[in-house]
Amino acid sequence: MLYTVKEVSTLSGVTVKALHHYHKIGLLMPAEISDAGYRLYGKRELERLQEILFYRELDIPLDKIKELLDGSQNRRTILSEQEELLAARLDRLDTILDTLRKSMKELEGGQPMKPEEMFKGFDSDEAWKEALKEQNDYLKDAYDVDLLQDEQIHAADLNEQAAEASAFMAAMAESLTSGVKHNDERVQRLIGKHLAFLNAHGHSITPADFAAQTKFFLQDDFHLRMLEEQQTGLAYYLHAAGEQYAALA
Repeated sequence: MLYTVKEVSTLSGVTVKALHHYHKIGLLMPAEISDAGYRLYGKRELERLQEILFYRELDIPLDKIKELLDGSQNRRTILSEQEELLAARLDRLDTILDTLRKSMKELEGGQPMKPEEMFKGFDSDEAWKEALKEQNDYLKDAYDVDLLQDEQIHAADLNEQAAEASAFMAAMAESLTSGVKHNDERVQRLIGKHLAFLNAHGHSITPADFAAQTKFFLQDDFHLRMLEEQQTGLAYYLHAAGEQYAALA
């Protein structure tokens, strides 16, 4: 039995426009084209479309999917490999979802999370790329800065740095809510310890750099919102503390 492009679109949920594009780039060719010019697809083409959609769920680019499917592998091998990849992704997403739910419970007055618990699931380069995608898309559009260059994404390093950054911001937020002034010695020690960690982990940052960064956070809506959602007034408190630290350096 053969199906028209419209029927394949209805069956699969893939738009007619996308199917035409798949044909154009040689990713999914019709079984035949009728005398009237209609694209017609058979069972083998439906199977290939299914394989394409499995790979798309893994965010694999179309050109790479074509390369994978045009190899000598049979359908069973392809599906087996896709099963392994999707299962691994599902396990990772389940862990990330559990971390998200625990974070929500903490906001609702539940048990506070330890810094290392906040990053369960972000244990691979790909997981970090997914986690940073929103911020990276914003920075690329607004400032032409790309955080996701391959050489910059190393899960083990990012897990350690994220845990330290989380602990630092949590301590700053606690100081703010406890009424500790931004120029208090305890707050200044927190900043000094944070900068020492960053410099020890390959980030060359001076007190003046840190103060400039906190000023940027105040002026940039995306980062201002991130800080203010953590604790109202945190962005302003962090900037005042950073300015004080730089003045005394």
